Amino acid sequence: MARIQKFDVHQEITNRIVDALESAGEFSLPWIRSKGGSMRRPVNIASGNPYNGVNIVSLWVAAQVQDYPSHLWGTYRQWQARGAQVRRGEKSSLVVFYKTLSIEETNEQTGESEQAERFMARASFVFNAAQVEGLDLASEEQPLPNEPVFDPIARAEAFARATGARIEEGGDRACYIPSADMIRMPERRRFTGTATTSPAEGFYSTLCHELVHWSGAPNRLDRNLVGRFNAESYAMEELVAELGAAFLCGDLGITPEPRADHAQYIAHWLKVLKDDKKAVFTAASKASEAANWLIAREAGQAVA
Repeated sequence: MARIQKFDVHQEITNRIVDALESAGEFSLPWIRSKGGSMRRPVNIASGNPYNGVNIVSLWVAAQVQDYPSHLWGTYRQWQARGAQVRRGEKSSLVVFYKTLSIEETNEQTGESEQAERFMARASFVFNAAQVEGLDLASEEQPLPNEPVFDPIARAEAFARATGARIEEGGDRACYIPSADMIRMPERRRFTGTATTSPAEGFYSTLCHELVHWSGAPNRLDRNLVGRFNAESYAMEELVAELGAAFLCGDLGITPEPRADHAQYIAHWLKVLKDDKKAVFTAASKASEAANWLIAREAGQAVA
């Protein structure tokens, strides 16, 4: 009797992201909008809550591949509960959630039974608003509760100030300098923009990348990937910054700027992702943590 292979949600999501990276052009990474696909933070239609971590990346990849214009997602039953129906033949996208299970274990020293908790990964299959019928998409796409209506660039400037980071403009490259605990940016007038981004969007999206690096300092989020990824920790920190910047750009309404140094990291990202099916989960989780922490500072919710 043939053995049925267990579905591995970590491997499946990793495979989809790796496929997207391998098929992406040098300057069209899956989390950078090129021609279509919503770059707003994906939101669940039932709860109204945004997705976090690797689920943002997974749904952005799906949105770009299928050119979905909406940031709203839900399971088959969640859409039904809203009076909508997933069209016949539509293919689902994959997200992961963790369920806490209580199990009984025997203490090896005392021989007594103890209750322990384990987190189990579970797959959930969701559909974009563009895949359903019977939904007034225009009304659903209104700003979410507590989501401000803003001029993206004006808010980006206010956001950068609110972080409290020391940011100096000058020189010819963008970088975070740990020894001085400061961010160095080329003067904003030197940004020329691209076919899909204005000069200002290019400046602020690059600044978001460096702010994610800044957030990982020992006196802030204390992000250290060396123990997890060893020699590949530098490339993975760049992936965290890349994803974190994309998450921030989605929240701030900025089109992410393709960076000229993307290509040098892609090979490293692919190697680590292929070798470790949970690597992208770690990177996306750290990126989500950094983006949420930085946004919280804007609202005065984060500690210094």
